[in-house]
Amino acid sequence: MDKETFYRLALIHFPNYGNYNSKKLIRLCGSATMLFEEPQVVASKLYRYRANLQLPKMDKSIKQFVTNELKQAQHHGIKICFFDDEDYPERLQRCNDAPYFFYYKGNSCFNEHKSVAIVGTRNASNYGKDVVKKIVEDLAPHNICIISGLARGIDTCAHEEALNKNLKTIAVLGCGLSMVYPSENIKLAHQILEQGGALVSEFSFDAMPDRMNFPKRNRVIAGLSDAVVVAESQEKGGSIITAEIAHSYNRDVFAVPGSIFQKTQSGCHELIRNNVAALISSGKDIIEMMNWNQQETSNRQTKLFPELSGEEEAILDIIRTEQGANIDKISSKLPDLKATRIASLLLTMELKGIIECKPGKVYTTIY
Repeated sequence: MDKETFYRLALIHFPNYGNYNSKKLIRLCGSATMLFEEPQVVASKLYRYRANLQLPKMDKSIKQFVTNELKQAQHHGIKICFFDDEDYPERLQRCNDAPYFFYYKGNSCFNEHKSVAIVGTRNASNYGKDVVKKIVEDLAPHNICIISGLARGIDTCAHEEALNKNLKTIAVLGCGLSMVYPSENIKLAHQILEQGGALVSEFSFDAMPDRMNFPKRNRVIAGLSDAVVVAESQEKGGSIITAEIAHSYNRDVFAVPGSIFQKTQSGCHELIRNNVAALISSGKDIIEMMNWNQQETSNRQTKLFPELSGEEEAILDIIRTEQGANIDKISSKLPDLKATRIASLLLTMELKGIIECKPGKVYTTIY
């Protein structure tokens, strides 16, 4: 059993140690192991930085709980991703309330593709299902990862259509990974894993699908995505919460209009009316509004610059993928290149007219 993982997992189960305080202590101490095994050193650090936090003391019940969690994870092929791990989702990391950790099964495809969350009512109409089908069909040529919550209705349709188009899809659960909720989606969950997707949960292995879990689940859906689409929804519900959270994260939000006589479209109309969501009628609208067509053209135009070195091409790919990046971001992606070398290459690429430096020292592509 990995000691550091054990202590990290134990930390968040202590009273008053939520996402924020757990991250704060790990950053301050450098490891959870030091926190539990060298408390005097940690206490002096807490005093020095005036961090008003009490040191956790290992409790028998917490020790037993975490031991069981790790055994279950190992037995069922469940992985644990902490906030400072290399494969932690970059989009989620930029959210101020990002999870300290989460469990997942399947492929760690969190940073590989552009991603769109498609959410909506559990009581999906034929119209809502047709909307999802059209959007996914339009997104398919662009290799978009589809994210949703594995719930009945629109969520289920989004995952199924993604699989039909051979797209990666990620399901974020409002329960532990010991079960699939609703149970009729067990087969769908297996298909998601078989086709290279993932099941994600920040809840303990045996956690039931409690009503209070779903707003937390919804913030993860929003945080993992470049954009959120509300396909069909009443004025209140989980999909509206997801859209509002995405809006607070400065993510693009889209909604599909429908009949003014249909209650299941009233939430979409409200999002559009309040300028939370942009009106769309197809996946092509999303591609256009996200400027993804332009980026793909730019990727093809790389070949127009035969004088680009391998290092320059690597930097250019990062700037395009991130839609703008500073030296720190580029350095984190290319650890083998020194910061001074990256700065030199950026200057050369500016002189070649390939990139430009925006306010805040953020580099963007010109082509």
